[in-house]
Formats: sequence, structure tokens, C-alpha cells
Amino acid sequence: METKKISIEPCGFDVDKNDLNSNLFEFQKDLTAWALKKGKSAILIGCGCGKTIIQLSWSQEIVKRTNKNVLIIAPLSVVEQTAREADKFKMMKVHICRTQEDVKPGINITNYEMIDHFDTSSFIAVVLDESSILKSFTSKTTGALTELFRNTPYKLLCSATIAPNDYTEIGTSCEFLGIMSRTEMLATYFVHDGGKTSDWRLKKAGANKFWEWMAQWAICFNNPNELDYEIAGYDLPELRMHTIFTESEVREGELFVRAAETLEERRDARKESIESRTDKAFELINSKPCEQWLCWVDYNDESSVLHKKIPSSVEVKGSDEPEFKAKASVDFANEDIKCLVSKPSIFGFGSNFQSCHNMIFCGLSDSYERLYQAIRRCWRFGQKNPVDVYIIISEREANILINIKRKEKQMEEMQKNMTSLMKEVTLAEIKHTTRITTDYKPDKEMRLPKWI
Repeated sequence: METKKISIEPCGFDVDKNDLNSNLFEFQKDLTAWALKKGKSAILIGCGCGKTIIQLSWSQEIVKRTNKNVLIIAPLSVVEQTAREADKFKMMKVHICRTQEDVKPGINITNYEMIDHFDTSSFIAVVLDESSILKSFTSKTTGALTELFRNTPYKLLCSATIAPNDYTEIGTSCEFLGIMSRTEMLATYFVHDGGKTSDWRLKKAGANKFWEWMAQWAICFNNPNELDYEIAGYDLPELRMHTIFTESEVREGELFVRAAETLEERRDARKESIESRTDKAFELINSKPCEQWLCWVDYNDESSVLHKKIPSSVEVKGSDEPEFKAKASVDFANEDIKCLVSKPSIFGFGSNFQSCHNMIFCGLSDSYERLYQAIRRCWRFGQKNPVDVYIIISEREANILINIKRKEKQMEEMQKNMTSLMKEVTLAEIKHTTRITTDYKPDKEMRLPKWI
């Protein structure tokens, strides 16, 4: 069994953590030094734990050591924010790029949609910021990113979570890092439920081995206190969830409102209730006119109707120019915008909106990850007020809420397992990273055929 143990050999280099940026907390220095030693790794820590300053420090040390360029890929709304953070912490300047022609020596950053305009072989290292966004792209795009950076010597994934309710999505990350293919990971640590086409479950007998293996290339926690770091300021304020149901009409042949079952039925229910849901959102915003509001929508129709009802709001759509999206993100973070109406796919990953503590979901999709990530834009370390989240859905969409609750329970179970089973191994990894190899002990002589 010992000879079959799967070990991952570090391919990075050692640094003295005391030489790292002085703005890093102790746990952030440990994580940065660990990631540099590993060479290819993932830092999956809670929103507000400092992923940006860690990835900037990681990138800076690689530039200093190799004198070659690093590329950070981030959601569009996070690009300028990251560049500002570099200036704030007195690090190397981060160059915002749209194409390869914009690349300058040192650290460069672009958004995911622009990656086709770069020669990825010209970079010694790559950082995927909010790497869980890969799940939102098509498998073709995810595969293309993996292939584009297959031979990149240094890689770092940063995200608040790989997948909040699906173990098997871990495979997307370990495959990008070149540690193991997703197929191989599933075959090694998971069992396929024969009756279901896409369900895989972790082998009970090998669960501990799975977390040990993952701890060799990923650090996962929500709060540094979970790893016994005594540090103040990492306590989240109260999160107050409010669900508001709008009335749905009883259709012909029904005794009462029947919950939508199929995807088509859910879409129809969503369209039918646009007016009632946007009216309720308008009422909520008018109840606190002097405070900031972040309104999440999924469809353009919802966005335009809500924007018309709230003339003072700023609406950001997918078709808007990148410059407009980036400016809206900065203005809202600086409290220059009182009400922002947009989609989780635009601002739901990576944005820091701690200035706001009122949020509305004008409808709900079946994606728990979108809900989770969107909430964490405001409910994160650094938020000083209780956060109120209002979910407005029609009575006919009740099944969506049930599905979301189920996924939330799965996520809580996954995080609990990660914390309890990975803690000891993670601490050992952070405090003393060593090169792990399996000894090769040949016991048979190899003979070549006579005809060779």
C-alpha cells in the first residue's frame, strides 16, 4: 500500500517568508511560501482572506527569481481592482492587457474572455483568479485553457471554493494544474452510481486518502482560525436571509398553484412573474432609499424592467462595453452608485462590494454556486454591517428553492469534511513542505530480445 501511495513532487522553489511583502498576515506569508515551493497549487480560501495579495506576492517572487513574465487571468470586474491592490500594497506594477501587444515585463493581467489574444507560451507562470469560474464556461473553453497552459512551469489557482456542492469538480482544477486528469481522479477515489448517468460519490474506505492527496496541492479553509492561526478581524457579520414569494395565478384545471417541474415550466413561471417580482424589489429599495442596493437578475427582461422602475439605478448587461462594466464596478465599490442592477455572471465572481449590505435576487436559478458567490460579494471579511439578502420568487418556483437548499446542505457537508480531514495534513504541508518521492526498488533484471 505504501508503494502505491500517490505523491506529488514539488516543482517550485524556497523563499524566506520574512522577505515577503510586509502587508501579508502570518498565515498569508505561510500560504505564499507554500505555493511557491509547490510550483503548481490551488489556494481555496474564504472570501476576504487575501487571495489577491497572496497571488500578487506569488507572482512578484516568480518575476524576481526568473526575470520572466507572469499572466493573471481574472473576471473582467476584478481586473482593475487587482491592479489597484498592487499599488495599494506597494508591489510590482500590474499591467492591464487586452492583447499580447500590451504585455510588458513583469506581472500582466487580463480577463478570461480575452485569453485567445495572447501567446501563452511567453509566460513563465499563470494565475487563474476566481478559478471556479471555469465551471461557468463550456467544457470546450475549460479544455482550451488547460491545453494552452499545459507546459507552463508555475501555476496557481485562487478561489473561495472549487465547487460548493460537487466533489467531482475538483477534477477540473487538478487537471489544469497537471496533477491528475479528472478521469483518473474519479477512477481512483470515486464510485459511479450505476443508476444515475452523472453521479459520482467518494469511496468511503478511501475518503481520508482522497483528502490527504488533495492537501498536497490545495489549501482549503473559510477562516484562518480553522488552522489555529490566532488573528483578529476574521469574524463575519450576521447574514439575514429573507425569502419573499409573490402570488401566482391558479391555472385552469388546478385546485391550487402547482410548482413548476420541468425547465420549460420554470422559464414560463419566471416570465409570468417579472412584473410582480420587480414591483416587490422596487418596494424594498424605496424602503431604504439612502442605502446601497445590489440587485441580481438572470434575464435581460428582468434587468430592463427593474432599471426602468428605478431610474437612479445603473444597469450593466453582458452586451455592454468592457470599459463600462469595469467603471460600474469601481463606482459601486466607491459608493458612487446607489443601486446596481446586473447578473451574477458579470459581477458575481471576485468583486469586492463590502460597501453594500443590501442585496436582492429578483428571481432564482438552480445554480447554488451563483447564489453563494453573489452573496459573498458583500458578505465577506471586511464587511462591518449585517447583510440582508432578499430572494424574490413566485409561488410556482418553489421547487427551485428546495433544490438550492439541498445543494447548500451538500456544500456544508463538503466543507466540514475538508476542514476536519485536511487540517492535520494541511498544517504539516504549510509548515514544512518537502519533496515527496516513492523509492524505486527494481527486483528483476530486464533483458532485451536477441533481435534488437
